[in-house]
Amino acid sequence: MKHTDPAPFEVAEQIHELGQRVRVARLRRRLDQAELAQACHIARTTLQRIEGGNPGVAVGSLYTVLWTLGLLPTAAGTAAPDADEHGKTLEAARQGQRARPPRAPLDDNNF
Repeated sequence: MKHTDPAPFEVAEQIHELGQRVRVARLRRRLDQAELAQACHIARTTLQRIEGGNPGVAVGSLYTVLWTLGLLPTAAGTAAPDADEHGKTLEAARQGQRARPPRAPLDDNNF
């Protein structure tokens, strides 16, 4: 099933910028799109879509391109739990609270 809703502006902007970064990395290595696509075992059109900032490209294809370019370590911080300040704040606010309410004590004299 194809996703037809447009991505939020901020998301589309980040995807476009990432595509441009991939393009710059490819050009710095003096690779044309066909060479990089072949090395990644993806179609040239998929690489064009990555570089063009198309949000429908598979994450696996993007990560394969980053790996082939030697840039996979730069993606390691994506959604890193230690960088999630909002999540850490929420977690700290819950400290000391049980995830479930305590059980009612069993009544041994209930027949």
